[in-house]
Amino acid sequence: MSFFLTPVLIAVICVLIGWIFKSESKKADNEVKTKPEHRPWVDEDLKDSTELHQIEDEDESHELDESVEHIPFSSPRYPENEMIKRSQEFYELLNQRRSVRFISNEPVPRQVIDNVIKTAGTAPSGAHTEPWSFVVVQDEEVKHRIRMIVEEEEEVNYKKRMGDKWVNDLKKLKTNWIKEYLDTAPFLILIFKKVYGITSSGRRKTHYYNEISVSIACGFLLAALQNAGLVTVTTTPLNCGPRLRTLLDRPDNEKLLMLLPVGYPSKDSTVPDLKRKPLEEIMVVV
Repeated sequence: MSFFLTPVLIAVICVLIGWIFKSESKKADNEVKTKPEHRPWVDEDLKDSTELHQIEDEDESHELDESVEHIPFSSPRYPENEMIKRSQEFYELLNQRRSVRFISNEPVPRQVIDNVIKTAGTAPSGAHTEPWSFVVVQDEEVKHRIRMIVEEEEEVNYKKRMGDKWVNDLKKLKTNWIKEYLDTAPFLILIFKKVYGITSSGRRKTHYYNEISVSIACGFLLAALQNAGLVTVTTTPLNCGPRLRTLLDRPDNEKLLMLLPVGYPSKDSTVPDLKRKPLEEIMVVV
């Protein structure tokens, strides 16, 4: 039996082929549109779903103390002129804060570090879970091992992960993957967020808004360091969390949020001449 391609049949085949290609093209376009946006500044290790899903065990509520005593509270109340003076002086103190990458190896009293950590621990937190750990490193060998881990990952970040735009945005700050201050600073403070807690019976407990809570504590810590006359630079070592967590023997429920080298500025320290936005650009009054 012979099979002949008539003009009509050829036309039908062409239409079918065209429809198939068009369908595949639309499918590819949809896949591109639904592909997650590439955000190299998001540390994969910091991602968790505790803000969306409660993770406590069913009987955790039986372990909670629902009879917390409420006590009278009062705070100092200053005359208006003193309030204005104190608020202005505090602003002027914090307005002197700069991110300093040239830190002296001059010793810092350990008690000062204890006090600024205690200050950070006064920060508010979701349901008063206090989901933070502040790891203070003063051992020279451990500091150097931290530097090696950070610089190894940061070189990859600058050359591959971050992308040209991010690297170009940092050029005016003259930063790179070399972090000498991790060796020279007398103290390194690594701030970990606890994505969940552990009850006395070993069950998991939800830590609500853990990253926001720890970020607020970091703000308290920065203010306390400035008040003590010390300097630091806020660093977020991208993709270093798991290795640093292992090095410092931290549990799996802790994720590295920030690393602060702490000390005095070196004699030859410099900072970029940056300007802060004026009040009218950052405050809206309704």
